[in-house]
Amino acid sequence: MIRPALLSLLLAAAVAPAAAAGSLPNILIIFADDLGYGDVGCYNPESKVATPSIDRLASQGLRFTDAHSPSTVCTPSRYSLFTGRMAFRTGLKGVFTGAGGPNMIEADRLTLPGMLKEKGYLTALIGKWHVGLTFRDSEGKPISDGGPEGEKRIDYSRPITDSPVHRGFDEFFGTACCPTTDWIYAYIEDDRVPNPPVAPIDKSTIPENPYTKDCRPGRIAPDFKMDEVDLKFLDRSLRFLDKHKSERPDQPFFLVHSTQAVHLPSIPAPEFVGKSGLGAHGDFIMELDAIVGRLMTKLDELGMSENTIVMLSSDNGPEIAPIVNMRADHGHDGARPWRGMKRDQWEGGHRVPFIVRWQGEIEAGSETSQTTCLTDIMATCASIIGYQLPNDAAEDSFDLLPLLKDPDLKDPIRPFTIHQTNRLELAIRSGKWKYLDHRGSGGNDYRKKPQLTPYILPEKAPDAPGQLYDMEKDPGETENLYLKHPEKVRELKEALERLKSSGRSAPLRSSPDE
Repeated sequence: MIRPALLSLLLAAAVAPAAAAGSLPNILIIFADDLGYGDVGCYNPESKVATPSIDRLASQGLRFTDAHSPSTVCTPSRYSLFTGRMAFRTGLKGVFTGAGGPNMIEADRLTLPGMLKEKGYLTALIGKWHVGLTFRDSEGKPISDGGPEGEKRIDYSRPITDSPVHRGFDEFFGTACCPTTDWIYAYIEDDRVPNPPVAPIDKSTIPENPYTKDCRPGRIAPDFKMDEVDLKFLDRSLRFLDKHKSERPDQPFFLVHSTQAVHLPSIPAPEFVGKSGLGAHGDFIMELDAIVGRLMTKLDELGMSENTIVMLSSDNGPEIAPIVNMRADHGHDGARPWRGMKRDQWEGGHRVPFIVRWQGEIEAGSETSQTTCLTDIMATCASIIGYQLPNDAAEDSFDLLPLLKDPDLKDPIRPFTIHQTNRLELAIRSGKWKYLDHRGSGGNDYRKKPQLTPYILPEKAPDAPGQLYDMEKDPGETENLYLKHPEKVRELKEALERLKSSGRSAPLRSSPDE
Protein backbone atom coordinates (compact mmCIF):
# COMPACT_ATOMS: atom_id res chain seq x y z
CA MET A 1 0.00 0.00 0.00
CA ILE A 2 1.13 3.55 -0.69
CA ARG A 3 1.31 5.59 2.47
CA PRO A 4 -1.93 7.48 3.10
CA ALA A 5 -0.49 10.93 2.66
CA LEU A 6 2.47 11.98 0.61
CA LEU A 7 3.07 14.78 3.07
CA SER A 8 4.12 12.41 5.85
CA LEU A 9 6.69 10.87 3.54
CA LEU A 10 8.09 14.19 2.38
CA LEU A 11 8.54 15.39 5.93
CA ALA A 12 10.58 12.33 6.91
CA ALA A 13 14.22 13.29 7.32
CA ALA A 14 16.94 11.38 5.52
CA VAL A 15 19.87 11.86 7.88
CA ALA A 16 23.28 10.88 6.47
CA PRO A 17 25.87 9.42 8.82
CA ALA A 18 29.06 11.42 9.12
CA ALA A 19 32.05 9.82 7.43
CA ALA A 20 35.33 9.95 9.30
CA ALA A 21 38.10 11.93 7.65
CA GLY A 22 40.42 9.75 5.61
CA SER A 23 38.01 6.79 5.61
CA LEU A 24 36.11 7.57 2.44
CA PRO A 25 35.91 4.59 0.10
CA ASN A 26 36.71 4.70 -3.60
CA ILE A 27 33.69 4.20 -5.86
CA LEU A 28 33.72 2.44 -9.23
CA ILE A 29 30.54 2.25 -11.33
CA ILE A 30 30.59 -0.07 -14.33
CA PHE A 31 27.68 1.07 -16.47
CA ALA A 32 26.93 -1.36 -19.27
CA ASP A 33 24.79 -0.49 -22.28
CA ASP A 34 21.68 -2.53 -23.16
CA LEU A 35 22.75 -5.42 -20.92
CA GLY A 36 19.63 -7.45 -20.18
CA TYR A 37 18.62 -9.12 -16.93
CA GLY A 38 18.73 -12.45 -18.75
CA ASP A 39 22.18 -11.85 -20.29
CA VAL A 40 23.96 -12.58 -17.01
CA GLY A 41 24.38 -16.04 -15.55
CA CYS A 42 23.77 -15.06 -11.93
CA TYR A 43 20.38 -13.63 -12.97
CA ASN A 44 19.42 -16.23 -15.57
CA PRO A 45 20.31 -19.88 -14.98
CA GLU A 46 19.32 -20.56 -18.59
CA SER A 47 21.68 -17.95 -20.05
CA LYS A 48 23.73 -19.43 -22.87
CA VAL A 49 26.54 -16.89 -22.51
CA ALA A 50 29.22 -17.45 -19.89
CA THR A 51 29.65 -14.43 -17.57
CA PRO A 52 32.07 -15.72 -14.90
CA SER A 53 33.44 -12.30 -13.92
CA ILE A 54 30.04 -10.72 -13.31
CA ASP A 55 28.86 -13.87 -11.53
CA ARG A 56 31.95 -13.73 -9.31
CA LEU A 57 31.28 -10.08 -8.50
CA ALA A 58 27.76 -11.04 -7.41
CA SER A 59 29.14 -13.83 -5.22
CA GLN A 60 31.30 -11.23 -3.46
CA GLY A 61 28.57 -8.66 -2.89
CA LEU A 62 24.86 -7.88 -2.96
CA ARG A 63 22.66 -8.81 -5.91
CA PHE A 64 19.48 -6.76 -6.42
CA THR A 65 16.75 -8.81 -8.11
CA ASP A 66 14.19 -5.99 -8.46
CA ALA A 67 16.37 -3.07 -9.59
CA HIS A 68 15.37 -0.72 -12.41
CA SER A 69 17.05 1.66 -14.79
CA PRO A 70 15.52 5.14 -14.57
CA SER A 71 14.31 4.88 -18.16
CA THR A 72 13.91 2.35 -20.96
CA VAL A 73 16.54 4.11 -23.11
CA CYS A 74 20.03 5.48 -22.54
CA THR A 75 20.00 9.32 -22.51
CA PRO A 76 17.36 9.75 -19.76
CA SER A 77 18.81 6.89 -17.72
CA ARG A 78 22.24 8.51 -17.74
CA TYR A 79 20.82 11.91 -16.81
CA SER A 80 19.07 10.28 -13.87
CA LEU A 81 22.11 8.31 -12.74
CA PHE A 82 24.22 11.48 -12.59
CA THR A 83 21.54 13.67 -10.98
CA GLY A 84 19.34 11.37 -8.87
CA ARG A 85 16.36 12.93 -10.66
CA MET A 86 13.94 11.30 -13.08
CA ALA A 87 14.53 12.69 -16.56
CA PHE A 88 10.86 13.07 -17.46
CA ARG A 89 10.88 16.12 -15.20
CA THR A 90 12.98 17.94 -17.84
CA GLY A 91 10.34 17.35 -20.55
CA LEU A 92 12.95 16.06 -23.03
CA LYS A 93 11.84 13.10 -25.16
CA GLY A 94 14.00 10.59 -26.99
CA VAL A 95 17.81 10.41 -27.02
CA PHE A 96 20.68 12.50 -28.33
CA THR A 97 22.54 11.61 -31.51
CA GLY A 98 25.61 13.11 -33.16
CA ALA A 99 26.03 16.78 -32.32
CA GLY A 100 22.74 16.89 -30.42
CA GLY A 101 22.62 19.08 -27.36
CA PRO A 102 22.94 21.12 -25.29
CA ASN A 103 23.89 19.21 -22.16
CA MET A 104 20.70 17.85 -20.61
CA ILE A 105 22.06 18.37 -17.10
CA GLU A 106 21.39 21.93 -15.99
CA ALA A 107 24.56 23.93 -15.32
CA ASP A 108 23.56 24.78 -11.73
CA ARG A 109 22.37 21.28 -10.78
CA LEU A 110 24.30 19.28 -8.19
CA THR A 111 25.51 16.07 -9.79
CA LEU A 112 26.76 12.80 -8.37
CA PRO A 113 30.38 13.50 -9.41
CA GLY A 114 30.07 17.12 -8.29
CA MET A 115 28.91 16.03 -4.85
CA LEU A 116 31.80 13.58 -4.51
CA LYS A 117 34.24 16.19 -5.78
CA GLU A 118 33.14 18.52 -2.97
CA LYS A 119 34.17 15.78 -0.53
CA GLY A 120 37.64 15.55 -2.02
CA TYR A 121 37.18 12.81 -4.59
CA LEU A 122 39.02 12.75 -7.90
CA THR A 123 36.23 12.12 -10.41
CA ALA A 124 36.52 10.58 -13.86
CA LEU A 125 34.21 9.33 -16.59
CA ILE A 126 35.59 6.97 -19.21
CA GLY A 127 33.37 5.82 -22.06
CA LYS A 128 29.98 6.81 -23.35
CA TRP A 129 28.45 10.12 -22.17
CA HIS A 130 25.21 10.56 -24.16
CA VAL A 131 23.63 13.33 -22.08
CA GLY A 132 24.11 16.04 -24.70
CA LEU A 133 26.96 18.39 -25.60
CA THR A 134 27.31 21.77 -27.27
CA PHE A 135 29.55 21.67 -30.30
CA ARG A 136 30.09 24.94 -32.19
CA ASP A 137 30.52 25.90 -35.82
CA SER A 138 33.23 28.06 -37.37
CA GLU A 139 31.42 31.22 -36.23
CA GLY A 140 31.15 29.96 -32.66
CA LYS A 141 27.42 29.33 -32.89
CA PRO A 142 26.03 26.31 -31.03
CA ILE A 143 24.92 23.30 -33.09
CA SER A 144 21.81 21.39 -32.09
CA ASP A 145 21.47 19.26 -35.23
CA GLY A 146 21.93 15.64 -34.20
CA GLY A 147 22.15 14.35 -37.77
CA PRO A 148 25.07 14.00 -40.21
CA GLU A 149 24.85 17.62 -41.40
CA GLY A 150 25.25 18.85 -37.84
CA GLU A 151 28.47 16.85 -37.46
CA LYS A 152 29.88 18.36 -40.66
CA ARG A 153 29.41 21.87 -39.25
CA ILE A 154 31.49 21.24 -36.11
CA ASP A 155 34.59 23.36 -35.69
CA TYR A 156 36.78 20.89 -33.82
CA SER A 157 39.30 23.59 -32.90
CA ARG A 158 36.76 25.01 -30.47
CA PRO A 159 36.22 23.58 -26.97
CA ILE A 160 32.99 21.96 -25.85
CA THR A 161 31.52 24.29 -23.24
CA ASP A 162 29.25 21.81 -21.42
CA SER A 163 31.19 18.54 -21.41
CA PRO A 164 31.34 16.16 -18.43
CA VAL A 165 34.23 18.23 -17.01
CA HIS A 166 31.71 21.05 -16.63
CA ARG A 167 29.28 18.80 -14.74
CA GLY A 168 31.43 17.51 -11.90
CA PHE A 169 33.99 15.23 -13.54
CA ASP A 170 37.68 16.14 -13.29
CA GLU A 171 38.53 13.95 -16.27
CA PHE A 172 36.66 12.62 -19.28
CA PHE A 173 37.70 10.34 -22.10
CA GLY A 174 34.93 8.95 -24.26
CA THR A 175 32.33 9.67 -26.89
CA ALA A 176 29.46 12.10 -27.29
CA CYS A 177 26.79 9.46 -27.89
CA CYS A 178 26.69 5.76 -28.72
CA PRO A 179 30.33 5.14 -29.72
CA THR A 180 29.83 3.00 -32.82
CA THR A 181 26.35 4.18 -33.82
CA ASP A 182 25.87 7.94 -33.84
CA TRP A 183 27.50 9.95 -36.66
CA ILE A 184 30.54 11.17 -34.69
CA TYR A 185 33.14 8.40 -34.65
CA ALA A 186 35.81 10.12 -32.57
CA TYR A 187 37.07 10.32 -28.99
CA ILE A 188 36.67 13.34 -26.74
CA GLU A 189 39.36 14.22 -24.20
CA ASP A 190 37.90 16.47 -21.49
CA ASP A 191 36.41 19.28 -23.65
CA ARG A 192 38.25 18.69 -26.95
CA VAL A 193 38.31 16.23 -29.85
CA PRO A 194 42.07 15.68 -30.35
CA ASN A 195 41.64 13.62 -33.54
CA PRO A 196 38.54 14.81 -35.42
CA PRO A 197 36.67 12.76 -38.02
CA VAL A 198 38.16 13.24 -41.47
CA ALA A 199 36.46 10.75 -43.82
CA PRO A 200 33.21 8.79 -44.15
CA ILE A 201 33.19 5.48 -42.34
CA ASP A 202 33.78 2.48 -44.64
CA LYS A 203 30.90 0.22 -43.67
CA SER A 204 32.21 -2.55 -45.92
CA THR A 205 34.77 -3.28 -43.20
CA ILE A 206 32.04 -4.01 -40.64
CA PRO A 207 30.98 -7.67 -40.38
CA GLU A 208 27.57 -8.40 -41.88
CA ASN A 209 25.22 -9.99 -39.37
CA PRO A 210 21.88 -9.21 -37.65
CA TYR A 211 23.66 -7.28 -34.90
CA THR A 212 25.54 -4.69 -37.01
CA LYS A 213 22.64 -2.81 -38.64
CA ASP A 214 22.82 0.15 -36.25
CA CYS A 215 25.99 1.79 -37.58
CA ARG A 216 25.05 5.15 -39.11
CA PRO A 217 27.09 6.45 -42.10
CA GLY A 218 28.96 9.24 -40.31
CA ARG A 219 32.58 10.38 -40.44
CA ILE A 220 35.36 8.64 -38.56
CA ALA A 221 38.65 9.72 -36.98
CA PRO A 222 41.92 8.01 -37.99
CA ASP A 223 42.45 6.56 -34.49
CA PHE A 224 38.89 5.27 -34.07
CA LYS A 225 38.76 1.50 -34.64
CA MET A 226 35.25 0.10 -34.38
CA ASP A 227 36.30 -3.24 -32.86
CA GLU A 228 38.67 -1.63 -30.33
CA VAL A 229 36.38 0.91 -28.65
CA ASP A 230 35.71 -1.02 -25.45
CA LEU A 231 39.33 -2.12 -25.10
CA LYS A 232 40.36 1.52 -25.58
CA PHE A 233 38.02 2.51 -22.75
CA LEU A 234 39.38 -0.35 -20.63
CA ASP A 235 42.97 0.73 -21.22
CA ARG A 236 42.16 4.27 -20.11
CA SER A 237 40.42 3.07 -16.93
CA LEU A 238 43.31 0.76 -16.06
CA ARG A 239 45.76 3.63 -16.64
CA PHE A 240 43.60 5.88 -14.44
CA LEU A 241 43.77 3.35 -11.60
CA ASP A 242 47.53 2.86 -11.98
CA LYS A 243 48.17 6.60 -12.02
CA HIS A 244 45.91 7.19 -9.05
CA LYS A 245 47.68 4.55 -7.00
CA SER A 246 51.12 5.96 -7.78
CA GLU A 247 50.33 9.67 -7.56
CA ARG A 248 47.33 10.11 -5.23
CA PRO A 249 46.99 7.00 -3.06
CA ASP A 250 45.46 8.93 -0.16
CA GLN A 251 42.74 10.63 -2.23
CA PRO A 252 39.49 8.75 -2.86
CA PHE A 253 38.43 8.35 -6.47
CA PHE A 254 35.11 8.09 -8.26
CA LEU A 255 35.37 6.35 -11.63
CA VAL A 256 32.48 5.66 -14.00
CA HIS A 257 33.46 3.11 -16.63
CA SER A 258 30.69 3.49 -19.22
CA THR A 259 30.92 0.79 -21.88
CA GLN A 260 29.86 0.52 -25.51
CA ALA A 261 29.08 -3.15 -24.87
CA VAL A 262 26.57 -4.52 -25.42
CA HIS A 263 24.87 -1.79 -27.48
CA LEU A 264 24.52 -2.47 -31.18
CA PRO A 265 26.35 -2.79 -33.47
CA SER A 266 27.92 -5.84 -31.85
CA ILE A 267 31.52 -5.67 -33.07
CA PRO A 268 33.63 -7.59 -30.55
CA ALA A 269 37.39 -7.19 -30.39
CA PRO A 270 39.35 -9.79 -32.40
CA GLU A 271 40.33 -11.75 -29.29
CA PHE A 272 36.64 -12.48 -28.57
CA VAL A 273 35.39 -13.27 -32.08
CA GLY A 274 33.90 -16.76 -32.18
CA LYS A 275 34.65 -17.46 -28.52
CA SER A 276 31.06 -17.68 -27.25
CA GLY A 277 29.72 -19.96 -29.97
CA LEU A 278 26.66 -17.70 -29.97
CA GLY A 279 27.48 -15.28 -32.76
CA ALA A 280 28.67 -11.69 -32.61
CA HIS A 281 26.38 -10.59 -29.80
CA GLY A 282 27.31 -13.54 -27.60
CA ASP A 283 30.96 -12.67 -28.20
CA PHE A 284 30.23 -9.06 -27.26
CA ILE A 285 28.65 -10.10 -23.94
CA MET A 286 31.75 -12.20 -23.27
CA GLU A 287 33.91 -9.15 -23.97
CA LEU A 288 31.93 -7.09 -21.46
CA ASP A 289 32.37 -9.82 -18.86
CA ALA A 290 36.11 -9.94 -19.51
CA ILE A 291 36.31 -6.15 -19.07
CA VAL A 292 34.66 -6.48 -15.66
CA GLY A 293 37.16 -9.19 -14.77
CA ARG A 294 40.16 -7.10 -15.81
CA LEU A 295 38.96 -4.10 -13.78
CA MET A 296 38.51 -6.32 -10.70
CA THR A 297 41.95 -7.86 -11.22
CA LYS A 298 43.51 -4.39 -11.42
CA LEU A 299 41.89 -3.39 -8.12
CA ASP A 300 43.34 -6.56 -6.56
CA GLU A 301 46.81 -5.92 -7.98
CA LEU A 302 46.82 -2.36 -6.64
CA GLY A 303 45.51 -3.37 -3.22
CA MET A 304 42.39 -1.25 -3.76
CA SER A 305 39.67 -3.90 -3.61
CA GLU A 306 38.91 -3.67 0.09
CA ASN A 307 38.42 0.10 0.00
CA THR A 308 36.53 0.34 -3.27
CA ILE A 309 32.77 0.09 -3.65
CA VAL A 310 32.03 -1.52 -7.02
CA MET A 311 28.61 -1.10 -8.63
CA LEU A 312 27.58 -2.78 -11.88
CA SER A 313 24.37 -2.18 -13.79
CA SER A 314 22.85 -1.32 -17.18
CA ASP A 315 21.09 1.73 -18.60
CA ASN A 316 18.08 -0.27 -19.85
CA GLY A 317 17.00 -3.67 -21.14
CA PRO A 318 18.21 -5.54 -24.25
CA GLU A 319 17.69 -4.28 -27.80
CA ILE A 320 15.26 -5.77 -30.35
CA ALA A 321 17.79 -7.48 -32.63
CA PRO A 322 19.56 -9.41 -29.84
CA ILE A 323 16.23 -10.47 -28.35
CA VAL A 324 14.72 -11.70 -31.61
CA ASN A 325 17.82 -13.27 -33.15
CA MET A 326 19.44 -14.69 -30.02
CA ARG A 327 16.16 -16.35 -29.07
CA ALA A 328 15.68 -17.83 -32.54
CA ASP A 329 19.26 -18.85 -33.29
CA HIS A 330 20.73 -19.74 -29.91
CA GLY A 331 17.91 -20.15 -27.38
CA HIS A 332 19.30 -17.24 -25.36
CA ASP A 333 16.82 -14.74 -23.90
CA GLY A 334 18.40 -11.49 -22.74
CA ALA A 335 15.13 -10.34 -21.13
CA ARG A 336 14.30 -13.57 -19.34
CA PRO A 337 12.04 -13.98 -17.43
CA TRP A 338 10.37 -10.65 -18.18
CA ARG A 339 8.03 -9.38 -20.84
CA GLY A 340 9.30 -6.66 -23.16
CA MET A 341 12.69 -5.23 -24.11
CA LYS A 342 14.47 -1.90 -24.56
CA ARG A 343 12.00 1.03 -24.90
CA ASP A 344 9.12 -0.95 -23.32
CA GLN A 345 7.47 -0.10 -20.03
CA TRP A 346 7.11 -3.81 -19.32
CA GLU A 347 9.80 -5.22 -17.05
CA GLY A 348 12.14 -6.35 -19.84
CA GLY A 349 12.68 -2.70 -20.75
CA HIS A 350 13.95 -1.51 -17.37
CA ARG A 351 14.51 -4.32 -14.87
CA VAL A 352 18.28 -4.62 -14.94
CA PRO A 353 21.15 -6.36 -13.20
CA PHE A 354 22.45 -4.36 -10.25
CA ILE A 355 25.32 -5.65 -8.13
CA VAL A 356 27.15 -3.84 -5.32
CA ARG A 357 30.37 -5.13 -3.79
CA TRP A 358 31.90 -3.47 -0.73
CA GLN A 359 34.24 -5.89 0.95
CA GLY A 360 34.00 -5.95 4.71
CA GLU A 361 30.77 -3.92 4.67
CA ILE A 362 28.37 -5.92 2.48
CA GLU A 363 27.74 -9.60 3.10
CA ALA A 364 29.21 -11.68 0.28
CA GLY A 365 26.70 -13.63 -1.79
CA SER A 366 23.70 -11.74 -0.42
CA GLU A 367 20.64 -10.63 -2.35
CA THR A 368 17.59 -8.45 -1.92
CA SER A 369 14.22 -8.38 -3.62
CA GLN A 370 13.44 -4.79 -2.60
CA THR A 371 12.39 -2.57 -5.50
CA THR A 372 15.09 0.00 -6.24
CA CYS A 373 16.08 2.43 -8.99
CA LEU A 374 19.51 3.56 -10.19
CA THR A 375 18.57 7.12 -9.21
CA ASP A 376 19.16 5.84 -5.66
CA ILE A 377 22.92 5.69 -6.19
CA MET A 378 23.29 9.43 -5.53
CA ALA A 379 21.53 9.50 -2.14
CA THR A 380 23.29 6.28 -1.17
CA CYS A 381 26.71 7.74 -1.95
CA ALA A 382 25.76 10.89 -0.06
CA SER A 383 24.92 8.77 2.98
CA ILE A 384 28.18 6.83 2.72
CA ILE A 385 30.35 9.95 2.57
CA GLY A 386 28.33 12.01 5.05
CA TYR A 387 27.06 14.61 2.57
CA GLN A 388 23.87 16.50 3.39
CA LEU A 389 21.90 16.68 0.16
CA PRO A 390 19.86 19.84 -0.37
CA ASN A 391 16.21 19.55 -1.31
CA ASP A 392 16.80 20.89 -4.81
CA ALA A 393 19.02 17.94 -5.71
CA ALA A 394 18.52 14.17 -6.14
CA GLU A 395 14.76 14.61 -5.93
CA ASP A 396 14.09 10.97 -6.87
CA SER A 397 16.94 9.33 -4.96
CA PHE A 398 16.48 7.11 -1.91
CA ASP A 399 19.24 6.07 0.48
CA LEU A 400 20.03 2.36 0.07
CA LEU A 401 22.73 2.24 2.75
CA PRO A 402 20.47 0.51 5.32
CA LEU A 403 19.78 -2.15 2.68
CA LEU A 404 23.47 -2.56 1.87
CA LYS A 405 24.14 -3.13 5.55
CA ASP A 406 21.17 -5.47 6.01
CA PRO A 407 19.93 -7.14 2.78
CA ASP A 408 17.20 -8.87 4.82
CA LEU A 409 15.68 -5.52 5.79
CA LYS A 410 11.91 -5.93 5.76
CA ASP A 411 10.80 -2.30 5.74
CA PRO A 412 10.77 -1.09 2.12
CA ILE A 413 13.24 1.66 1.30
CA ARG A 414 10.91 2.86 -1.45
CA PRO A 415 7.14 3.16 -1.03
CA PHE A 416 6.97 3.55 -4.82
CA THR A 417 9.14 3.61 -7.93
CA ILE A 418 8.42 5.60 -11.08
CA HIS A 419 9.22 4.22 -14.53
CA GLN A 420 9.43 6.15 -17.80
CA THR A 421 9.88 5.45 -21.51
CA ASN A 422 11.56 7.48 -24.24
CA ARG A 423 8.10 8.82 -25.17
CA LEU A 424 7.68 10.03 -21.56
CA GLU A 425 4.98 7.46 -20.83
CA LEU A 426 4.91 6.84 -17.08
CA ALA A 427 4.26 3.95 -14.74
CA ILE A 428 4.40 3.52 -10.97
CA ARG A 429 5.25 0.52 -8.82
CA SER A 430 4.17 0.09 -5.21
CA GLY A 431 4.85 -3.25 -3.58
CA LYS A 432 3.39 -5.98 -5.75
CA TRP A 433 1.31 -3.54 -7.81
CA LYS A 434 2.45 -1.95 -11.04
CA TYR A 435 0.30 0.62 -12.83
CA LEU A 436 1.04 1.76 -16.39
CA ASP A 437 -0.63 5.05 -17.21
CA HIS A 438 -1.03 4.15 -20.89
CA ARG A 439 -1.97 1.41 -23.31
CA GLY A 440 0.57 -0.89 -24.92
CA SER A 441 4.30 -1.03 -24.33
CA GLY A 442 4.85 2.73 -24.12
CA GLY A 443 7.83 2.23 -26.40
CA ASN A 444 8.06 -0.29 -29.24
CA ASP A 445 5.07 -0.54 -31.58
CA TYR A 446 4.67 -4.30 -31.81
CA ARG A 447 2.12 -4.08 -34.62
CA LYS A 448 4.35 -2.05 -36.91
CA LYS A 449 7.51 -4.15 -36.48
CA PRO A 450 7.10 -7.57 -38.14
CA GLN A 451 9.82 -9.10 -36.00
CA LEU A 452 7.85 -8.20 -32.87
CA THR A 453 4.38 -9.36 -33.85
CA PRO A 454 5.03 -12.92 -32.57
CA TYR A 455 5.41 -11.42 -29.11
CA ILE A 456 2.01 -9.72 -28.99
CA LEU A 457 0.02 -11.14 -26.09
CA PRO A 458 -3.77 -11.40 -26.00
CA GLU A 459 -5.24 -8.26 -24.43
CA LYS A 460 -7.61 -9.34 -21.65
CA ALA A 461 -8.84 -5.80 -21.00
CA PRO A 462 -8.90 -4.21 -24.48
CA ASP A 463 -11.06 -1.28 -23.40
CA ALA A 464 -8.89 -0.27 -20.46
CA PRO A 465 -7.01 3.05 -20.90
CA GLY A 466 -4.14 1.78 -18.75
CA GLN A 467 -2.66 -1.36 -17.25
CA LEU A 468 -2.50 -2.84 -13.76
CA TYR A 469 -0.48 -5.92 -12.89
CA ASP A 470 0.00 -7.99 -9.75
CA MET A 471 3.74 -8.63 -10.00
CA GLU A 472 3.68 -11.38 -7.39
CA LYS A 473 1.04 -13.52 -9.10
CA ASP A 474 1.75 -12.37 -12.65
CA PRO A 475 5.42 -11.33 -13.06
CA GLY A 476 5.08 -11.82 -16.82
CA GLU A 477 2.48 -9.01 -17.00
CA THR A 478 -0.01 -11.13 -18.93
CA GLU A 479 -3.29 -10.25 -17.18
CA ASN A 480 -4.33 -6.61 -17.10
CA LEU A 481 -6.35 -6.09 -13.90
CA TYR A 482 -7.26 -2.48 -14.64
CA LEU A 483 -11.01 -3.12 -14.79
CA LYS A 484 -11.02 -5.62 -11.92
CA HIS A 485 -9.38 -3.34 -9.34
CA PRO A 486 -10.56 0.22 -10.03
CA GLU A 487 -9.77 1.32 -6.47
CA LYS A 488 -6.12 0.29 -6.85
CA VAL A 489 -5.93 2.00 -10.25
CA ARG A 490 -7.32 5.19 -8.73
CA GLU A 491 -4.90 5.03 -5.78
CA LEU A 492 -1.84 4.55 -7.95
CA LYS A 493 -2.88 7.08 -10.58
CA GLU A 494 -3.46 9.71 -7.91
CA ALA A 495 -0.10 8.94 -6.34
CA LEU A 496 1.62 9.24 -9.72
CA GLU A 497 -0.01 12.60 -10.33
CA ARG A 498 1.11 13.85 -6.91
CA LEU A 499 4.68 12.75 -7.53
CA LYS A 500 4.69 14.46 -10.91
CA SER A 501 3.32 17.75 -9.61
CA SER A 502 5.44 17.81 -6.43
CA GLY A 503 8.66 17.62 -8.43
CA ARG A 504 10.06 14.84 -6.28
CA SER A 505 9.45 11.32 -5.03
CA ALA A 506 12.18 11.19 -2.36
CA PRO A 507 11.43 12.57 1.10
CA LEU A 508 12.31 16.14 1.97
CA ARG A 509 15.60 16.30 3.79
CA SER A 510 16.18 18.08 7.09
CA SER A 511 19.11 20.40 7.55
CA PRO A 512 21.73 19.34 10.15
CA ASP A 513 20.33 21.92 12.61
CA GLU A 514 16.76 20.60 12.49
